[in-house]
Amino acid sequence: MMVPGLLYLLINNYLPMMGIVIAFKDVNFAKGILQSDWIGLDNFEYLFKTSDAYIITRNTILYNLVFIVLGTVLSLASAILLNEIKNKVLLKAYQSIITLPHLISMVIVSYLVYALLSPETGFMNKTVLPWFGIEEGILWYNETKYWPAILTVVHFWKSVGYSSIVFFAALLGIDDEYYEAARLDGANRWQQIQHITLPMMTPVIIMLTLLNVGRIFYSDFGLFYQIPMNSGPLFDTTATIDTYVFRGLMGSGDIGMSTAAGVYQSIVGFVLVIMANYIVRRYNKDNALF
Repeated sequence: MMVPGLLYLLINNYLPMMGIVIAFKDVNFAKGILQSDWIGLDNFEYLFKTSDAYIITRNTILYNLVFIVLGTVLSLASAILLNEIKNKVLLKAYQSIITLPHLISMVIVSYLVYALLSPETGFMNKTVLPWFGIEEGILWYNETKYWPAILTVVHFWKSVGYSSIVFFAALLGIDDEYYEAARLDGANRWQQIQHITLPMMTPVIIMLTLLNVGRIFYSDFGLFYQIPMNSGPLFDTTATIDTYVFRGLMGSGDIGMSTAAGVYQSIVGFVLVIMANYIVRRYNKDNALF
């Protein structure tokens, strides 16, 4: 019974790791990958010697920190709200509503956002801003100051509902006897959440946070590339490592550079998971991943 799963894991996760060698070669398909010239760390210089290295690293880390912290809070709050809904019909309806955005492709989401922010016909310029007496529309795709908030809102609109299902599943595993005992002692709903729900959910919260920390150097390509419509004026607030590498790859066709970026992200993510797990183990071994 394990064979299909193990084969999938081997083919999809382990065999591709041999491609790491591409990061250290000047790939020439006429020669083949193995026969291409070895150039050492030259491909990594593209990321570290560019003048944009600080911007893309800063954006990638800061956005992900906000996504991890606020995402955990919002997902957990949504899961607790789900748990508090006792009516099965309302529960099913709420689950459908919050998980629907995750099932929509980022292409569709980008069109929905454009329908809101289009300078000529967007809902914000034509309807919302006139309500506040602002007759001149905003060139949203040229103004960098709005986009940290826009990207954050779009990310949470699309991800919080689906992420909350993981917490909701963990909530269902909490024995109702704890809550019954708390009610007998006179605890209200907030006190039950504070002293029963949150402590019982701590291992799941830590586990998901550790996994997210490992991907702090990655970004949602669709969010940072398609939603801003690859607008050049927004580079300072929307460029991340992934989008920068994609632009470089499309411009130069250098897959060695792209592979080097992937290796760099994987190594940093691995180190961060080890460090975060070590810190958790120092305080509570039971909550650590390993």
